[in-house]
Amino acid sequence: MAGQQDKAALISETRRRFESDYLPDKSDKYDSRDVERLRQDNNWVENYLLWRHDVVDDTLKMIDESFQWRKEYMVNDLSESILPKWLFENGALYLHGYDKEGYKLFWFRVKFHTKDPKQQFEKKKFVAFWLEHYSRREHGKPLTVVFDMAETGVSHIDLDFIRFIINCFKIYYPNYLSKIVIFEMPWIMNAAFKIVKGWLGPDAIGMLKLTNKNDVQEYISAEYLPAYMGGTDTFKYSYPPLVDDDFQTPLCENGPITSEDEVESKEEIEADKEAGESSEEQILNPKKVCSVEQISKVEENDKTDSKTKNSKKTLTVFKGLLLHISPSEELYFGSKETGEKKCLIVLTNVTKNVVAFKVRTTAPDKYRVKPSNSSCEPGTSIDIVVSLHGGFAASLQDRFLIMAAEMDQSSGAGAPELAQFWKEVPRSKVMEHRLRCHVVESSKPSTLTLKENSFNIPTKNNEDLHLRLTQLLQVNKRLQEQIDCCVWFQQLIAVLALFLVAIAAFCFYLLYTQRC
Repeated sequence: MAGQQDKAALISETRRRFESDYLPDKSDKYDSRDVERLRQDNNWVENYLLWRHDVVDDTLKMIDESFQWRKEYMVNDLSESILPKWLFENGALYLHGYDKEGYKLFWFRVKFHTKDPKQQFEKKKFVAFWLEHYSRREHGKPLTVVFDMAETGVSHIDLDFIRFIINCFKIYYPNYLSKIVIFEMPWIMNAAFKIVKGWLGPDAIGMLKLTNKNDVQEYISAEYLPAYMGGTDTFKYSYPPLVDDDFQTPLCENGPITSEDEVESKEEIEADKEAGESSEEQILNPKKVCSVEQISKVEENDKTDSKTKNSKKTLTVFKGLLLHISPSEELYFGSKETGEKKCLIVLTNVTKNVVAFKVRTTAPDKYRVKPSNSSCEPGTSIDIVVSLHGGFAASLQDRFLIMAAEMDQSSGAGAPELAQFWKEVPRSKVMEHRLRCHVVESSKPSTLTLKENSFNIPTKNNEDLHLRLTQLLQVNKRLQEQIDCCVWFQQLIAVLALFLVAIAAFCFYLLYTQRC
């Protein structure tokens, strides 16, 4: 609690001093939208503070430099229509896939980049476009930069451009860098690499990871690596459209959805009941709608259920223009060992019109989503059940995309009408919100029974035994290290003794020869 109060005080002081020490003299050098965002967005201010170790003076200097850069590059106005089309078609920069920690990968295919002073400013704006696009979408979650230097030569080396990318993370997008993975850096870059390390500074040196085909999978799994890196990813960059997260239509409860239109049958409900899921009947009914007056009660029940089933913190709400979405950022699943395989997403329509929605995921084979494509009446809520299928386990790389758009009252909300609606609705009218998965490694399944426990021992005793076994293993390891050390020391003493005997023998030999 004290830490939160200290952080709030630092944020408040940073805002106050920015308003008094910087804004009066430099307001013309800042974009008013950035100034307003600084006043409203606590996370943004906190990221600057974290990157400057909570030193307010350093934080203010960083904000000042960042804001001036943002206005110079017109960051708030960057879009696909403003930037040259050839930048997107080139394929040198794009977002695709995730590393093993669940961070988005920002690819820089160096072999597609050529140094050209005339194009440099546009290329830098292209970098800013991607980073701003990501930061607005992911709300502060770091990403991993991949410098793919396979098949590169002298003509591709552009230290000015590399320095710009590094400065983006050092100054303009604070606390957004997870690591920099450099793949197959050519020997000719060794001298330049020392310069790059100097630009990064001591705090970021540890983020550099030099890799080749043999060890790149320490950081990125094969599913997100192309074949020439030793991976299995068949992704090939192309434009248009803008490369996104490769979201696809998920599976429904009873198998693949042949179209994006999901029609619920009575047989599905009966099957759910026969499977002994009557306690979840209200959750699994995709047509369940509650009035605005009941929303608070539903949220209370969800919060209580989340404590017992998913070991979650209190649910948060993303407040969009069309829908309020709970939880706001993460779906909590258990690991294979800990067990929780279902999560609930609650959508609340805050408009005066019917809102159509659909749910997509980056891992369609792993998840069942019910309903995945439907509509929500004005002022009502709908529960969406996301469940893992078969023996699959959730991973940090998995993402969900919720898309929503307002429908005309006369459109109708049946399956054919929804299919036609999504074909015709303009992209600018669609609200999008992304959720990522969080895997709870340490929690225990709350529904564990004696029948599930082959030893018929209470869960608490199992935990104690596990803890004691771990402690014994640690003690055993330390003893083994001490024994190894003693053996080594004894061997050293034996060698020294032999050495002394040899010296003594040599001395006796010298004395004997002198007497003779």
